This record gives sequence, structure tokens and C-alpha cells, in this order.
Amino acid sequence: MNKQTEPDQSLLRMPSLRAVKSFVAAARYQNFTRAAEALCVTQAAISRQIRDLEDYLGTPLFKRVGRSVELTTAGSIFFDAAQLSFINIAQAADRIRKEHTTGNKLSLTLCCSPSFSALWLSHRLPSFFSANPDIDLNLVTTHNFLSLEPGIYPDIFITKIAHVRSGYISTALFHDVIFPICTPSYLDAHPDICTLEGLRDGILLNLSPYGRSQIAEHVDWGVWLAMHNVGIENRSANCLHYFNANDYNMLIQMVLNNQGVALGWKHLVQPLVDQKLLTRPVEHELIFKENRHYFAYREDKADDEAMSRFRDWFMKQCDI
Repeated sequence: MNKQTEPDQSLLRMPSLRAVKSFVAAARYQNFTRAAEALCVTQAAISRQIRDLEDYLGTPLFKRVGRSVELTTAGSIFFDAAQLSFINIAQAADRIRKEHTTGNKLSLTLCCSPSFSALWLSHRLPSFFSANPDIDLNLVTTHNFLSLEPGIYPDIFITKIAHVRSGYISTALFHDVIFPICTPSYLDAHPDICTLEGLRDGILLNLSPYGRSQIAEHVDWGVWLAMHNVGIENRSANCLHYFNANDYNMLIQMVLNNQGVALGWKHLVQPLVDQKLLTRPVEHELIFKENRHYFAYREDKADDEAMSRFRDWFMKQCDI
């Protein structure tokens, strides 16, 4: 005997999605007539749906101001939640539709960190697009590769996780090489940072682990200096400031603006060093030969044309 499914109270308590759609349109345009035009319905239909929604919620959502309408406090609260939900639904539907209706158009979804996309990938992509104008790339950036938004199924991960997900093939790339960086003009103005002790006592721009998935070693100034037998705890109370941020792109921009010294990951900052926009105040560096970055791609797309072309291009960029 089949067990009867209990009523889903959370779904039963949901207001009408048609009414919520009418409300979002009216709130967005602040006008019932324009909302009706946007949804291809009559103004009377919009008014009726919003009245039903207000009756359901037990409070007015709009107040009239001349020929326009404005959200009440309750309306603003409901609009923020409803608009975000509709955006998420639309984006998920668009991703699914594109994946199943691309026809002959080639496309790939790539997932990497924000710093990798900005400092490594962005200036190299023109060469890929020039050689592959028929391939569309969709980029998703994250600090936490193990917990992506539902509905995101990248074709490719660039990550420090050797086995990011089941069903992916991983190819080892470069390992981390980390050294201090600043601008040449900053070094000229602060010659003391040519020594490790001078670095320790200078303005340090530090990458914090906040909000990052703890799946690999985190190297900050304390770790880097300790590996060179210099204790950051010995900084004098009179030392210049120590700035923490979990946004690496911001730290690099601050370095370029002559605001201090940061740690540079070679694969990200070497082009800036080669262009002489940045320099290394000391020759010391850390090399993590046991830990690598990985190019992980979907096993079921191993022979896909777009995948093969992007993989070949990427490996050439890495000199692999």
C-alpha cells in the first residue's frame, strides 16, 4: 500500500507566482501601466494580482504618488527577496536552455579564482578568441570550489584541488612560487625593504584567509617571513601599518599605487614584473614543489571539440 504524501506546507503557503511576477514588474517600473505593457497583460490584471497579493500578506505593498507608485516598507522588503528569486530562476533557466539548445555553437564553462581570472587569464584570452571565434566561454569565479551555486556545472576547473569532483580528469600544472613585490618607485623611496628585516618593519599588504576555502596551505606574511627565519611578531610597535584583505586583486592594485609591499604569486604577477611595473625588493622566495595547480575537465567531454581546442591552447600558455 502506497503511503500518501503529506501536504507540503511551505509550498502551500507560497503566494501566487503570477501575482508575485506582477508585483515585481510594478515595483521595477513604479507604474502599473508600464508593468502591464512589460508583461503583455492589462492594467486591470496587474491591479487585481497586486490586490490579491496584498490581501494574502495582510498589508499594502504600494502607495500612490501622483501617477506613479512607490513601495511601502513592507513592499521594499518583499521586492528585495522576490526580485532576487526571479533573477536566480531566470539565470538557471537560461543556463539550462543554452546547454541544450546551442546547436552548432561551441561553448565552455570555466571556473577559476577571481585573481587567476584577472591576473592570469584576462590578458591571454584575446589570443584564444582570435584563433577560436566560434567558441563562447562562460567564466565563473569562486574562492570555494567545493561549494558552488546550484546549477553550476563547469566544463573546466582551474584549481589547487587535485580531485575537485568525480567525473573530472585532472592535469597537473605549475607549482606556487611566492616572493615580495612592490613598484620600482616604491623601492627607491623605501630602500630599507631590500632586507628581510626591513620588509618585516615596512608597510605590508597581506592576503588574509577570510572567506576562502581551507583546502590548501595559506601563505601570508607571517608564514613567508617565518620560512626565512624572520619572526613577524618582532615588528616594532612603531612600525608602519599592516593591512589585511582577502581580495588579492585589490592588494595588487594597492601595490601598483605605491601603497606598500605584497606577496606575489609568480604565475599571477610575473607579467607585471617583466613589464617592469613591479619589482622584487629581495631575491628570497618560497617554492612549493609538492603542491600544484590543476586543469580539471569533464571526463564526458574529453573528446569534445571545444574542450580539445581550449585545452591545447591553455597548455601552450602554461608551456606544458
